[in-house]
Amino acid sequence: MAVAANAAEVVEALAVEFEQESGHRVTVTVGSTGKLYAQILHGAPFDIFLAADQERPRLLVEQGLAVEDSRRTYAVGRLVLWSPDPAVAVDGEVLRGGSFRRLALANPDLAPYGAAARETLQELGLWENLRPKIVVGENVGQAFAMAASGNAELGFVSLASALSPRHGREGSYWEIPEHLHTPIRQDSVLLDRARNNQAARDFHEFLNTPRARETIESFGLESRY
Repeated sequence: MAVAANAAEVVEALAVEFEQESGHRVTVTVGSTGKLYAQILHGAPFDIFLAADQERPRLLVEQGLAVEDSRRTYAVGRLVLWSPDPAVAVDGEVLRGGSFRRLALANPDLAPYGAAARETLQELGLWENLRPKIVVGENVGQAFAMAASGNAELGFVSLASALSPRHGREGSYWEIPEHLHTPIRQDSVLLDRARNNQAARDFHEFLNTPRARETIESFGLESRY
């Protein structure tokens, strides 16, 4: 499976559940949605694509590289502004004040969370003023790493990243109001090579089960069907 960076942890958990239930083995490759899409176009051997947007899965269906009618929304992501310091009161005023050296975000041209971050700053009228302070990661995971390491004081990341126990940091965050950016609807799609792969089809159906939806929501993603 090709999996968008923001969904890596939840998909790893889902894969374990699926493997225990089915006996199949799942291999996960993580990256930015744009980069994974480009790899699929160039023949990368994936069976399922779990993107962080709707556009790339739609394009793959239109281009005949994915199974028609297999595209569905498996999650809706939430964008947050995150600080590794739990004492920092993170909100829109922190951005307006500009009293920070660096602001991390994912590449807006490759990663939907980066595009949402750019939209947010544009809606707040801060994009041009803050551009000199922006540092860009390939995906939302790299943006989080920049903030967690101290290379940026703040980062636009996924709520799933902010809530993850893996980094061992409580931090503080501000959930970006949904009206400030296009909803981050994340679609999955069966790729053409999976037409006769029953294991891939079974996993894709597993994503739509109550058990899978409960797991998805436990990782800070909304499960909407």
